[in-house]
Amino acid sequence: MGLDDKIGAAAQDLKGKAKEKIGEATDNHSLQAEGVKDQAVGQTKKAAEDVKDDLK
Repeated sequence: MGLDDKIGAAAQDLKGKAKEKIGEATDNHSLQAEGVKDQAVGQTKKAAEDVKDDLK
């Protein structure tokens, strides 16, 4: 897994956490759901890259 890929996946996960917290604080369910989705995508990307690393 390239360093850029690792950073990108971590950034997406952190961005999602921030969106989720802001959505909770402002009672914005749409933003909260978008944050949860961003976290899931970031974690999925990381897991896929980990599998690639394991296969090497």
